[in-house]
Amino acid sequence: MQNSEVFILAIESSCDDTAAAVLHNDKVLSNVVANQLIHNQYGGVVPELASRAHQQNIVPVIDAALKKANVQKEQLNAIAFTQGPGLMGSLLVGTSFSKSLSLALNIPLIAVNHMHAHILAHFIDEEGYDKPEFPFLALTISGGHTQIVKVNGFFDMEIIGETTDDAVGEAFDKSAKILGLPYPGGPLIDKYAKEGNPKAFAFTKPKVPGLDFSFSGLKTAILYFIQKNKQENPNFIEENLNDICASIQHTIIEILMDKIKLAVKETGIKQIAIGGGVSANSGIRNTLKESEGRYGWKTFIPKFEYTTDNAAMIGIVGYQKFLSNRFETSAVVSKARIKF
Repeated sequence: MQNSEVFILAIESSCDDTAAAVLHNDKVLSNVVANQLIHNQYGGVVPELASRAHQQNIVPVIDAALKKANVQKEQLNAIAFTQGPGLMGSLLVGTSFSKSLSLALNIPLIAVNHMHAHILAHFIDEEGYDKPEFPFLALTISGGHTQIVKVNGFFDMEIIGETTDDAVGEAFDKSAKILGLPYPGGPLIDKYAKEGNPKAFAFTKPKVPGLDFSFSGLKTAILYFIQKNKQENPNFIEENLNDICASIQHTIIEILMDKIKLAVKETGIKQIAIGGGVSANSGIRNTLKESEGRYGWKTFIPKFEYTTDNAAMIGIVGYQKFLSNRFETSAVVSKARIKF
């Protein structure tokens, strides 16, 4: 379907952020996110509280997105929403609202895989940002996923490496918890790492064959390391926080880079794009940019607001699906786990 004036309303509700965006073709007109601060006191996302907060936030967020974009509901050509993966209660809120609005406006409904959206966020038309050419390698890193994906086309993707246990985001957050840092701790490790010595403490990198990852052993090693040193010096964390954070982050980055280098060697593809919440980490972003000169790669790092969960990335997938008539009926259902 070719249409020079395509307006997509996108809705994202996979976890604890309620987000809505309006796209005109591949340009973002608005991208509104309502964060749920209630989870901070529990040290993690509470699914029941998340779904209730989505119910409270979804109408105001969509209203704000439409107003900011200066687009009327009647101008919309389609509704795109996150089908999965994610928390089932959270997904249901976005799915139900999207179905209802699609029916009320009599416009197509488009289901989007959240992980595809993290990858295809690179195709948002944003000034100053290049778009990768097919094929390219995508490193998707978040609280729930760590994957290396060979991307041959908008709807032709193959996972060639993934975590066998914990995701990289969980490794950051659990390490922060061990250090007594508040949730979410990953950004705090990044913050303190900037002032520390990455070679101060050595952590063994897990030996995992091929392109797969493992982070559970690293988390355990960090726990035992902290316990041992706190027995010898109760103030060990306070006196060495920056160096500990820098060393943890350095180890995680080395694990990621080792696998990317192997993926480039095996596939011959030298275009690397990152996505997912952990790609907001400054250490990872800087290391990837430095690798361009060192290894002859071309790296693609999305605009910061398109790394964490947002609806603009859902919208860009919606736009590409709209062009090829990939629509859903009202029988479509949310899926906590979804085939990649």
